[in-house]
Amino acid sequence: MTISIEELFSKCKDTCKLTWLAGKSGRLRDIAIPKIQKPGLALTGYAEQLHPGRLLVLGGTEIDFLGRETPANRKLGLKTMMESEPACIVITRGLEPPNELIEIATKRDTPLLVSKLISSAFINTVRNYLQENLSPSTTAHGVLVDVLGIGILIIGKSGIGKSEAALDLVTRGHRLVADDVVALRQVGPNLVYGQGEGIIKHHMEIRGLGIINIKDLYGHSSVRDLKKVELVIELFDWNADVEHERLGFEDRFHALLGEELPFLAIPVRPGRNVATIVEVAARNQLLKLQGRHSAKIFKQKMNEEMEKKLEE
Repeated sequence: MTISIEELFSKCKDTCKLTWLAGKSGRLRDIAIPKIQKPGLALTGYAEQLHPGRLLVLGGTEIDFLGRETPANRKLGLKTMMESEPACIVITRGLEPPNELIEIATKRDTPLLVSKLISSAFINTVRNYLQENLSPSTTAHGVLVDVLGIGILIIGKSGIGKSEAALDLVTRGHRLVADDVVALRQVGPNLVYGQGEGIIKHHMEIRGLGIINIKDLYGHSSVRDLKKVELVIELFDWNADVEHERLGFEDRFHALLGEELPFLAIPVRPGRNVATIVEVAARNQLLKLQGRHSAKIFKQKMNEEMEKKLEE
């Protein structure tokens, strides 16, 4: 997935107070990575830290540095910076760039934009836009809930009881993020976030009851818009002929957008309170994040007891 400079300018023109200064013939250049660079030592002729195809930002420090350099040094710095083939160059604070930069950007068809925002504000705004539109994404059929601060994605076949379990959790004071269709996005290593989509956001479908609005029924504190997924739980039909997990010594994982997330498979049958099990799973996950793995601690104690008996 890529975003053209023309699209970036169109979408961020107002929020970033952008104007196009030069290099408009390069408007169809693409950005594929949501990382923003500052030239740094490249302005002195050292270009090792720069990578091609990225958005390059020059703020007050860089413009002031270029203004103090001799024409020869300024030419060397700009030549080194441009040889890294940036997708686009943005001058912040509404500053006036050196004429040499305008000339070389025009010659190389490199888009040169000016933003009235300070560098930090511009970088944060554009980075958020790029991450949202360039990060790998998908949708999942399931329910995403925030239980004790742990984002839990509940999956399973249709009619297994995902929404009912989530509703039970909401009545206990936990929070709904999305029901039925969960929009998922990877924003970094081990960082997968989920949210609701469109008009179904904050709504839930309960068989026999219909569509309900959780936010209207239980208030603002019962929902949230976005949550990191930290545990995936799959609900499946109980089968007496199948041996289900009983000890939990080995951690299991579920692949989601290329990330391996902690995973549990919970068998469902009449009379089994799934919401309680999910809540306990959240508490147990919190302990694991703090370095306390109950099942492994139990196994270690059991092994120690066995060794003692063998020594007697």
